[in-house]
Amino acid sequence: MAITTTWNVSDMTHKDSDGGVFLVYWSLTATDGTYSANAGDKLRCTADPSASDFIAYADLKESDVLGWVYSSLIKQKEDGSDETAAEAKARKEAERTAKVQGQIDRAAANSDGLPW
Repeated sequence: MAITTTWNVSDMTHKDSDGGVFLVYWSLTATDGTYSANAGDKLRCTADPSASDFIAYADLKESDVLGWVYSSLIKQKEDGSDETAAEAKARKEAERTAKVQGQIDRAAANSDGLPW
């Protein structure tokens, strides 16, 4: 079975006065239906209601918030340049997929039972 990855925003905290989100709880799950590997964290945000790209809480979509998460995961590459948000997302998914594949491989290399 193929390994699939799923991103999820499980909760957010925002200011009632301006709708600015300042805390996001997210998770990533990779699974083949039997084995799974999870990652998750919280992202602290600084909301600026005067910014041109500000999106108030009531108008947010999960895809907007996941975009913030992907951007927060950006690391520097070996050549000194920064990853894109899409590359950071793909890297995290590859890490989780490799963990699941490791579980599958270990299970395939081992057997339960008795020799008699």
